[in-house]
Amino acid sequence: MFGPELLGDLTGRRVLDLGCGTARHAAHLVRTYGAQVDAVDTSPERIEQARARYGGLPGLRLFEADPVDHLRRAPASYDVVYAVDTADSAPCLDPARLLPALATALAPGGTLCLRVPEPDVWARPLADHGLVVDGVETVGPDSYRVLRAHRPLRTASRPRTNLPPVPHAALGVGAILYGPRGLLLGRHRRGTWELPGGTVEPGESLAETVVRELREETGIEAETGAVRLLGTLLDDVDGVVRITVGSVVSAWRGEPSDQPGERVGDWRWYPLDGLPPSLFVCSAQSLTAWRPGLPIDHAPAHFTPFAG
Repeated sequence: MFGPELLGDLTGRRVLDLGCGTARHAAHLVRTYGAQVDAVDTSPERIEQARARYGGLPGLRLFEADPVDHLRRAPASYDVVYAVDTADSAPCLDPARLLPALATALAPGGTLCLRVPEPDVWARPLADHGLVVDGVETVGPDSYRVLRAHRPLRTASRPRTNLPPVPHAALGVGAILYGPRGLLLGRHRRGTWELPGGTVEPGESLAETVVRELREETGIEAETGAVRLLGTLLDDVDGVVRITVGSVVSAWRGEPSDQPGERVGDWRWYPLDGLPPSLFVCSAQSLTAWRPGLPIDHAPAHFTPFAG
């Protein structure tokens, strides 16, 4: 058994146990440290045993589910996520599928502990998804290795690639849709999270580009009259001048959904205090132009607001 020495303070914290087996360890954390634990396992038999033994334990919730599906349903909500109790808890998962969901389900400042066969191999993918690796711990009588990481309190941004933008694609728009469910963001196939948006086509006004890109990327409909242009964001990437026009859409129709042939999908609503890591730089710049107090770190850009 392990506790705060590996996972940090657990009192009243929201904890996720991935690959919980019969939930013996999850129950221990609830009883001993007062944690609120969600325990997830893919095995119906294990979850049935866990429910028979711990089903009435206040503070413990048991789920028979695919770990990634469970993570996707709970963005930015867990203070601690761990997968260390069983040898098959994390290594059987595909990092490319696990880490985007895991990074967004971990609350800012939260702790992650993964039992993995080769911790060094996981360090770079974790960093790519906005997590900071703290080190590797040796745990238990079998001396297995557990990688510890955390999600920073501030949201980080990064470019989609290390290559500069192509010159003809250097003028674009970003659309901020914010409502009761939060801020709309999608994931680019290269890993960054970003606002709906894209490049201006010949003959379009900026507001028309916002409306078109919103429809093409998400299926959401809006009118140009509901688009408020914030201003221009100007930066320089390897000698290519890039101009982004941030905008706020105040009214829309429909629900976001993945669209055929688009490079951005997996659309979700996020609270402003729980934005996912690895925001696309242009989206991060637009968001801080809209609300300068947001805790987002990104490359600088010169912002010129539009009048009115």
